Amino acid sequence: MTKRIKGSCTTILVGKKASIDGSTIISRNDDGHEALDPERFVVVNPEDQPKHYQSVLSQVQVDLPDNPMRYTSIPNSILTNGVWAAAGINSDNVAMSATETITTNPRVLGLDPYVDNGLGEEDLVTLVLPYIHSAKEGVLRLGELLKDYGTYEPNGIAFADNDSVWWLETIGGHHWAAVRIPDDAYVVASNRMSIDQFDFDSDDTLCSKDLQEMIEDNGLNPDFEGTNLRHIFGSASIKDTVYNNPRVWFGQKYFNPETEHDPMEQDLPFICHADRKISIEDVKFVLSSHYENTKYDVYGDGAESDKTKFRPIGINRNHDVHILQIRNNVPAEIAGIHWLAFGANTFNTVVPFYSNVNDTPASYKNADGTFNLNDMYWLSCTTALLGDTNYDLYVDFRNTFELEAMSSYRKIQHDTDADIKKQSSAGVQKYLEEANNKLANDSLKRQTKLLGDMVTFGSEHMKLRYNLND
Repeated sequence: MTKRIKGSCTTILVGKKASIDGSTIISRNDDGHEALDPERFVVVNPEDQPKHYQSVLSQVQVDLPDNPMRYTSIPNSILTNGVWAAAGINSDNVAMSATETITTNPRVLGLDPYVDNGLGEEDLVTLVLPYIHSAKEGVLRLGELLKDYGTYEPNGIAFADNDSVWWLETIGGHHWAAVRIPDDAYVVASNRMSIDQFDFDSDDTLCSKDLQEMIEDNGLNPDFEGTNLRHIFGSASIKDTVYNNPRVWFGQKYFNPETEHDPMEQDLPFICHADRKISIEDVKFVLSSHYENTKYDVYGDGAESDKTKFRPIGINRNHDVHILQIRNNVPAEIAGIHWLAFGANTFNTVVPFYSNVNDTPASYKNADGTFNLNDMYWLSCTTALLGDTNYDLYVDFRNTFELEAMSSYRKIQHDTDADIKKQSSAGVQKYLEEANNKLANDSLKRQTKLLGDMVTFGSEHMKLRYNLND
């Protein structure tokens, strides 16, 4: 089977009582194994959704229902390895992000091996999101698909509607478990199994029907008390201590500065409660972070051995960051917000695109394999590359850009929200498409200015110079 091209992501989930405005939030850095992999932001309308689906990587074939809904999507631009829809919000304001590549152990795979011609990250959004009317329905539909077709890899998948956030983790080839995130809680998840304590009798958990018997009949539980799925089905490897756990540690430390954990700790909690309500800006900061104000900061002044010890959250392999927000304080027509940015997260900003549209702005949907600074993907990647050459030199430009850009986007969003009642039912989607175009144009203009300012200022600091009064 062709090698996977995604993975290595970071996820943040926020319940409606933990967010600053009462919305649910699911978010993820869509990272890959390579630095560049152009992506697009599109809308898949019902007539464009396949009736018969075939995976490129595994060749699995799935017949799909006849009643798909419209949904936003962030597919690959180059489709050699499949669509890889990544994340989106459907017309019923249900959000899905797939997937966070996770871990397992040989005890599990010996009992329930992976299925070579099963499902994987390439397929899941396309097969699930157009057909679900709630976050819980998303868990149940995906659970049925895993039972029928199996999977060739371990993944974590997030679902949200305006009321709830659910997190599902696959277990072996066919098994799975899911947890409803408490409304007042948040989660930071990296590339290992995250679910810890699991109650099979709770209304806030779901799983494959024989999961409890699988544990008991095969002596899989290493603990004397309780059922910790991370201990049973996951990993606790040396790689986890440097690749996965530090990312969770930093996110939890940001939301709960009072906590005292070691970044390499194997048992960082799954469900957490912040000391304040969480904003979109908070989520973006954590998903862009490189251990700021610690000795592990890649751009810091610590010892080289510390700066390279842990895998950062923001990294050159960020292909996009999406923050899917379902709001509760606005009409349903404008409840779904697909915040989006492309490229490494150190020098970009997320843009709040309305999901209730039939099309997306040209600068966000037209990227392909050809370098073009009129495409937001390539412009963002170029800015990040230049910024990486001398972070301290350019970071103030980035900070000013981020403050001004987010303020502008928020103003456009505020005005659009305020005027929605003036729109006819038939004209709402066109009105929101115009707002999205305004947001995209503003984003492209500001990102281009940032790059230009960095080039102008940086040119005076090039090493290839010689100062003489001439």
